[in-house]
Amino acid sequence: GILEKIRLYLIKKLLPRLEDRRKYHQEFASSTSFHGVHNIVQTRSKTRKALWLLVVAGCLAIVIWQICSRFIYYFSWPTTTTVVVQYVENVKFPAVTFCNLNRFQAHAVNNLRIIFVIWNIVSGVLQKFAMEDKYSQELNDFLHGNQNFSIKDFTRKNGFYLNSSTLLECEFFGKPCYPQDFEHVFTEYGNCFTFNHNDLPARRVSLSGRGLHLLFDVQQDKFTDEPALGYTDAGITFVIHSPKELPRFDGLGLLTPVGMHAQVAIRQLKSIIQEYPWGECKPDIKLQYHKVYSTNGCLQECKARYIQDWCGCLPFILPGNGTECDLLKFYNCVYPAVYDIEIKGLCTVGTHNSTCPTPCEETNYPTTITYSSFGGEKAIKYFSTNLKKSPEYIRQNLVRIDIKYHDLSYKITQQQKALSISELLADVGGQLGLFCGASMITIIELLEYIFTNCCWMCIFLLLKAPEMPQWNNPSQNQPTQKEKKKGIQEC
Repeated sequence: GILEKIRLYLIKKLLPRLEDRRKYHQEFASSTSFHGVHNIVQTRSKTRKALWLLVVAGCLAIVIWQICSRFIYYFSWPTTTTVVVQYVENVKFPAVTFCNLNRFQAHAVNNLRIIFVIWNIVSGVLQKFAMEDKYSQELNDFLHGNQNFSIKDFTRKNGFYLNSSTLLECEFFGKPCYPQDFEHVFTEYGNCFTFNHNDLPARRVSLSGRGLHLLFDVQQDKFTDEPALGYTDAGITFVIHSPKELPRFDGLGLLTPVGMHAQVAIRQLKSIIQEYPWGECKPDIKLQYHKVYSTNGCLQECKARYIQDWCGCLPFILPGNGTECDLLKFYNCVYPAVYDIEIKGLCTVGTHNSTCPTPCEETNYPTTITYSSFGGEKAIKYFSTNLKKSPEYIRQNLVRIDIKYHDLSYKITQQQKALSISELLADVGGQLGLFCGASMITIIELLEYIFTNCCWMCIFLLLKAPEMPQWNNPSQNQPTQKEKKKGIQEC
C-alpha cells in the first residue's frame, strides 16, 4: 500500500505528462540564451535546420577545444619573470664578514699540522673536506693525549683577532668605525668579523660612490698557515651578505692579497620566487635559530639536527643549544656523520620537495671588484713613518678595501604566474561569448535543464522498478485456506 501511494504521488505531482515535457523542451530551445539553438528548433526548412545544426555543433567543438587547451596550459603552472630597477634616495648597506687567510698565531701552535687537521675536521661540517689517512695515527695520539683540548677556545684565543693593530683604518660614510662595531663569528676560516651584523637603521648610504673604507694589517709574521697542507695565500677574504643571514664563503668569498687596494662596487638584487607548483619555494617553512629563511641557514640547522641525534652533541660551528662536541666526538662521530649526510642526501637544497627549498624572497649583492697596487712611494713612506715599519713590511702586510654602491638603485627579479585564475575565467568567458554567445546565465540555464531532465529520468526508472516482496508479513505473502479453496473452485 505504501509503495502504491508513492507511485501515485510521483505520477500526479512530480512527473509531468508527455505533452508537457515536450512543451518544456520546445520552450527551452526557443528561449535559451545559447545562440543558434532556437534557429534549429523554429525553422521549418530542413536544409536551414541542418545548416544551423552544423554551425552550432562546430562552434561548440571549437569552444570545447579552446577551453581544454586553456586548462591544460593553466595546469602546466607557467610563469614569467619581470625585472624592475627601482631608484631610491637611500639604500641599506649590507653586512660584510672579513677573515684573515692566515688562521692561527704562529707562537701558539706547537704542532701546526695537527691543529690544521683538527680545524679541517671541524669546518668540514660547513664545507666538505677529505682527510688524508697519513695523519690519522698522529691525530689519534694527539686526541688521546689532549682529551681536554678545545679547538673552539683555542681558535677564539689564538686565531685572527681584530683590534687597533690589525684594523688600522675604518670609515663608514665619512664617519669613523671601530673594532667594537664588528661581531665575531666562526666560519671555515676560523675567527671572522662581521660589520653591520645587526642591521642598524643608521647603516644607510644616501650617496653613491661612498661606503665602507678599511685598512687591514694581516701581520704575516704573527699568523701563519702550512704550505704543505695547501695554505699558501696571504691577505683578507670577505663576503657581502644580508645582515639577517649567515656569511657563506663556499664559492662566494672575495680575496684581496697583501699589498693591494680592492675597490668593490655592489648592487642590490632582490629575487622573488613563486610558491609551488609555479615555483620551488615553500612559504610556510620557518627556521628555529634564524629570523629569515635562507638555504644556508636551513642546511646548517638540518645538519645540526642529524648530528645531535646521532652523536648526542652539537658542533659549536652549527646553530643550536645542545651539548658541545669534544674533539673525540668530532673525530669518531661528527666527521663520519657529515659524510653519511652527504652520501645519503639527508639534507638537500633546491627543489620544493628537498629538505631546504629555495627561499621565496632572497637578497643578493652582485659585485664588481678591481685591484691596484697599494700605495705609491710617498704613501709607503707615510705609512712606514706612522706605523714604524719598513716599506717592505707595508707591501707584505697591508690590505686596503673600499666597498660602495655602484648607484642608489636596486633590482627586483620577480617570478609571476603567467596565467592567474581571473585571467583563466576571462579566457573561458571570452571563448564562450565569441563562439556561442554564452555567459554565466547560460551555464545556469543549461544546468537547470539538465537537472530537471535527470529528475524526470530518476522518477521514470523508479516507477518502472519491480515491487519489493514483503517477506515479514506471512498473512500477505501466503494465501489462506479459503483463498486456496476459492482458487481451486475457480480453476
